[in-house]
Amino acid sequence: MATSNDLFIKQRSVIEVLAAEGCSAATIHARMKTVYGEMFISDYAVRKWVRIFKGEDPRETILRDRKRSGKPLSASVTAHREKVDCMIRANRRVKQKEIANAEGILKERVHHIVTAVLGYRKVSARWVPRQLTVEMKAQRKDMCTQLLERYSAEGEVFLQRILTGDESLRSRM
Repeated sequence: MATSNDLFIKQRSVIEVLAAEGCSAATIHARMKTVYGEMFISDYAVRKWVRIFKGEDPRETILRDRKRSGKPLSASVTAHREKVDCMIRANRRVKQKEIANAEGILKERVHHIVTAVLGYRKVSARWVPRQLTVEMKAQRKDMCTQLLERYSAEGEVFLQRILTGDESLRSRM
């Protein structure tokens, strides 16, 4: 069974064909009324589509409705950026849901602001800034190579003297 949207698309197609044959909007509407019965497009809609298909309307010729962007974004990034950043700096273990409730914005928007705009990520249940650049990663690789060479030379005694950490260690200092 066809949905009402499918039926309207079919009716627009019929309007396009009949308009191309040179039929007037009133004639098209009368013919469609006999074919479709109760489920037909209004006279106004037929006239609108005839204008569009004949090129009298500046809009492009389409049969389907355009996709909409969805629900409008309630949170502008610039308006909430500083507040979200302050909340994270005050409590590194704050949850996105808590930020969303405090600011009155969607959790999805909070996630976008925290990760894409502010550049934070979760490490050990804490929000920490992304700080590793390409150069820093290269330095880490070089350091690991040096450590491997020292381990080969010194053995297990060397491993007992190593202190490890990640970005969360640096943000707490």
